[in-house]
Amino acid sequence: MLDDFMLRATLAGLAVALATGPLGCFVVWRRMAYFGDATAHAAILGVALALGFQISIFIGTMVVALVMAMIVSVLAGRGWAMDTTLGVLAHSALAFGLVAVSFLPAVRVDLSAYLFGDILAVSRFDLAVIATGSFLVLGLILWRWAALLTATLNEDLAHASGINPGHERLVLTLALAVVVAVALKIVGALLIAALLIIPAAAARNFARSPESMALGAIIIGGLSVWGGLQLSLLQDTPSGPSIVVFAAMIFLVTTIAGTVLQKRSGR
Repeated sequence: MLDDFMLRATLAGLAVALATGPLGCFVVWRRMAYFGDATAHAAILGVALALGFQISIFIGTMVVALVMAMIVSVLAGRGWAMDTTLGVLAHSALAFGLVAVSFLPAVRVDLSAYLFGDILAVSRFDLAVIATGSFLVLGLILWRWAALLTATLNEDLAHASGINPGHERLVLTLALAVVVAVALKIVGALLIAALLIIPAAAARNFARSPESMALGAIIIGGLSVWGGLQLSLLQDTPSGPSIVVFAAMIFLVTTIAGTVLQKRSGR
């Protein structure tokens, strides 16, 4: 059954959507969009280091993404201006990664696959790694859901409840690094943040609770994967960008529908 490349691609995309849905909600709630973007850009440097040291691409990208996320978290705790810091780190890591790849003449690298994803080339081993990483992230978020939500809503309330906001921030950092590593094959470094943010933003237009928003983000992410792959198959468009385009279309529809419903209810 797994000999069908479209089936493997769909299963891999759906697995990633399971993790990016709830995680993306926290990214939106905490206004961490640029943080996720910086972590994703650092993945290219991880690819270069992994190829240079001949280790797993997954391990290389996850380690570098985690290091980047940890650096940003430390700087944020010291009061650095995050917009400027994230801008410098994100683009520097991406540039260093692209330059580092050019110093590997013995290695033939299709950078577009890492920048924009190559979900149609997912192998059985890739599918197993992606599914394992996604389910681990989903399990981690479900396990820490109440604490993460409390720390996100109000840090003073979290302290009063015996919850360490810094610890919960570390949980999100770890989850984000793993998602970046597993999603790199799906949509690429430049579009990972979009897969995190757009489904969650679309789900927020009709969600009535944090749980319903997370579930809605998972569903929209899954629909985006399916719709994007169908668009790619029928119109011969790039698969990764097609997934993001489909997610953006859903966001537009839900935004318009939500606005119309609000106006009607306000009458």
